[in-house]
Amino acid sequence: MTKPRTPTPEADGPDGGWGWVLVGALFVCSALVFGVMRSLGIFFVEFVQYFEESAQSISWITSIAVATQQFFSPLAAALCSVYNTRVVVMTGGCLAGLGFILASQATCVVHLYLTMGVISGLGWGMLFTPLVATVMAHFTRRRSLAVGLGFSSIGLSCFIFNPMFQLLVETYAWRGALLILGGFSLNLVLCGAVIRPSRQSKAPAKVDSKGRPLCAAMLWRVYSYLELSVLRERPFVTYTVAVTLFNAGYFVPYIHLVAYSRERGFSEYQAAFVMSAIGASDLLGRVASGWFSDLGHLRLVHMLTMWTSLAGVFIMLLPLGFKTGSYPALMVITIAYGFCAAALGSLVFSMVPKIVGLERMMGALGLLQLLESAGGLLGPPLSGFLKDITGSYCVSFIVAGGFLILGSIVMSTLPHFFSRSDPPPSQRHSPDNHILSGPTTNPPAVMDKVKTLHSETGCNATASNPSC
Repeated sequence: MTKPRTPTPEADGPDGGWGWVLVGALFVCSALVFGVMRSLGIFFVEFVQYFEESAQSISWITSIAVATQQFFSPLAAALCSVYNTRVVVMTGGCLAGLGFILASQATCVVHLYLTMGVISGLGWGMLFTPLVATVMAHFTRRRSLAVGLGFSSIGLSCFIFNPMFQLLVETYAWRGALLILGGFSLNLVLCGAVIRPSRQSKAPAKVDSKGRPLCAAMLWRVYSYLELSVLRERPFVTYTVAVTLFNAGYFVPYIHLVAYSRERGFSEYQAAFVMSAIGASDLLGRVASGWFSDLGHLRLVHMLTMWTSLAGVFIMLLPLGFKTGSYPALMVITIAYGFCAAALGSLVFSMVPKIVGLERMMGALGLLQLLESAGGLLGPPLSGFLKDITGSYCVSFIVAGGFLILGSIVMSTLPHFFSRSDPPPSQRHSPDNHILSGPTTNPPAVMDKVKTLHSETGCNATASNPSC
């Protein structure tokens, strides 16, 4: 007689097969979203000169794009719960390319806000979170490594895109370069085409609005699709505050480092290769961080805190590299920052299932990006404002690094932070006692017991096998 298998907090994933194809799709998606986002600093200088606007005004372009991508992530998660994930991701790819194509015809900065900022940002939001959640749902033991490999293209593309964009701008001017970039972005449609039905749970399976008034039923559906229950849990709220602070300083070097390099007397291509150096170290940092975290020698939250603190310190040291006037010294600091920034980037999303569980991962990722968008929206314009009033980017980088260190301090207030083992993920709470009237159809305690019995007996109740 075989011994019943003890249920674990997370279901065992296949850790291979079609999941690796999805990792390849995430690889391309990361390059054409965050790789492009980090390389927009090449256009920053051109926009300032052409439109004769301040650094603060031009900084809003990237800030709006980042904030829009993160703000609409919950919408993407909800759409994937109602419709086909493949359709949602492919639609996002079309919008991302359309935004850059329209931006090539811009006649004022407001047009860039609406095209590169809102339209492309909306497209990025509709494809990024669903694709990340789909990849993570296909892996358990090697989840951090899979995510790290998928994100490793950010560094590689940053290494390639910066000099390439500089060459495109010199050859075709910024309008032609944006038009070509729009064509590149349409390849995101192919990333959605490879998605097929996965093992991730769908929100409609847990929506039960029978016997409730119309208004209550609508609130129930919104609550369920968006996974709003996580907003009542201290670990998720604390983690979201920390990540929001990370976001306020994380993108500042990618937006202003090229302009700062030009300001300190380095040539255009030297400034572009500073960003390429970050991209090269980014590639190594993401893979190394994901691989080491999956070994289990350190808790994921401790590794994330360590990498974030180091990234904040190296951002603060960037002005010191410029003050020495030594290009090699500047490259050493930027490479160190790129490695640490990439290492923390691989772990931010991998932490979410540890906090809320795999079942609520899609909605939690969307809410996390929605709330952290405040940091991405305000961080770069704040650094541009500090540059305008001080005349130098030095204070901007110091403040940006301070945001990451402050986020690390907030991270240390997570429950069981100083424990040597991970606590179990938070369990879903029924909204009945908080926003709706009437009894709960399936109380969480009862459902947990039923799931345990199903796991022990090997019987899974489905639409095709309801007898369990």
